[in-house]
Parts: sequence; structure tokens; C-alpha cells
Amino acid sequence: MHVLNQTPPYNLFGIEDQDYDTSKVAVLPVPYDSTVSYRSGARDGPHAIIEASRGMELYSEELGVDVSKIGIFTLEELAPDFSSPEGMVNRIKKEVDVLIGDSKFPVLIGGEHTVSLGAIKSIAENEKDFSVLHFDAHSDSRDEFMGAKVCHATVMARAREIAKKCFSVGVRSTDEKSAKEYEKDMLFMKDMRGMGVKDLAGIISKNTGKNVYLTVDLDVLDPSEMPSVGTPEPDGMRFRELAGVIGELAREKRFMGMDFTELAPIPGMIAPNYLAAKLIYLAIGSVFAIR
Repeated sequence: MHVLNQTPPYNLFGIEDQDYDTSKVAVLPVPYDSTVSYRSGARDGPHAIIEASRGMELYSEELGVDVSKIGIFTLEELAPDFSSPEGMVNRIKKEVDVLIGDSKFPVLIGGEHTVSLGAIKSIAENEKDFSVLHFDAHSDSRDEFMGAKVCHATVMARAREIAKKCFSVGVRSTDEKSAKEYEKDMLFMKDMRGMGVKDLAGIISKNTGKNVYLTVDLDVLDPSEMPSVGTPEPDGMRFRELAGVIGELAREKRFMGMDFTELAPIPGMIAPNYLAAKLIYLAIGSVFAIR
């Protein structure tokens, strides 16, 4: 029986009659934050983003299309593996392996940034020549943090062992060793000030290959727009800037998957959740709808 005036379905963007077989995009929510070192709560990020997204209009006036028509399917939340971070990464990899095997474009919603490694490992088995494009306030490049080789603070150190090229953007907090060792692989926020979207996209394009995996830690954004993160660093990117750069890059790069991590919802503050949902929608639309 059809219920009149029912609320949108519980999936990313509240899509009616979502169908896995015909969808181009598969969304995997990963509510995991077992290695965070400051403010926890990222495990609640996927639910908050999905909940906020159900109130969005599906027509994008910016892109001029209803992005959802490409087919976006949201899977059930992935149960955390609490045995170890390595165990969780492997669980995510197996799930993404299935999605890629089914010719789906994987979009992960974290959860802490460690979840990215599972997708990056899966991408690497299908494409040897790819770059990881990393938007983050933090370099996440320590080889080890608090005794752990796999955690939110070592994501890019492990990614550099997998991908042919890694490039970090928006960094404004890093340890001295990483700053010196990976200086050519980072675009620091101090050097981005005053640059336009096209200039930023041009620099990123020169430092990444044709095939790109996109990982966005939402703390790359300025806390005035995105306060709901575990470690909010001042003086970050703006929503319009970030969405614009992704849109520019989508015109020339082959995106192989993406993730959006580290939303730690603040009770009663829904604007950041909505921003995250909108950013994901525009990113997916930029990859598919403009082609």
C-alpha cells in the first residue's frame, strides 16, 4: 500500500526505487572511528549525511541535471571490525572489490580517514597507474602514530606504498618530518591563498596522473563552514572552492572512486551535515553528469 506524503526512503539523497543492477554509483557507509586521537564521533557521520541528504532537491541548478538519474545505490552500513585497524581495512577492501567487480563507481562515506585505505587497496588491484588526490587539513603522513602503522594519522604514508602518486591539498597541520619529506607532494594552505579555482585545479592536475582516486577529509574545509570534524583547523578551504576544484578536475581526469570522511556530527547543528551531503552530490555529478 502506498502511504500518502511519506518521507523519502532512507538512503543517500532519499532516492525512490533505487536499483543496484542499473546504478552506476554504489555508496558504502562505513561508521568506523576506532583510531581517532582527539574528538571522536565520526562513526556517526554516515548516518548524519544520509539523514541530511534526504531533504535535498535532486535537481542541481549548478550542473543543470538531476544527478540521481545516473543511478545511485546506497548499501547497508558496513559493520566495523574491531579486531584491528588492519582487519577493518581488509573488510572494506573486500566490499569495494565486489563493487568494482560489478562495474560500480565506489563512493565511501566515513567514518574516520582510515577507511580510505580499503578502497585504495582495491583500486590498486584493478589499476596500477593511479594517483590519490587527498584534500585534508592534515598531512596524515606519519609512518607510525601512537604505536600504530595503520590509523587516521598514517593514511597517506600507507597510500604512498600503494599508489603511483599521492598529492595532498589544503594542508595546514603536519609534523616536521612529513613537511620536509613530502613537500613536493603537498599544496599547503599558506600557498593557496589568493588562488582561483582554475589555478588550483591546474596545479593539482600537473601533480596527478590521468586516473585518480579522490579522498576528502572534511576538515580541509574552514571550521566556519565545517565545524563538525574531529580536529578543526582554522583558515581552511571553502565549500565553493573545494566543489569547484573537483568539478574542474572531473573534466580531464578519470575518477576511479572517492570517499568523504571525518564528519563528527554536533548535536543540533545540521548545516555541516547538509554541506557534506551537497558536496558528495556535486562531486558525483561532476564525474558523471557533465559528460
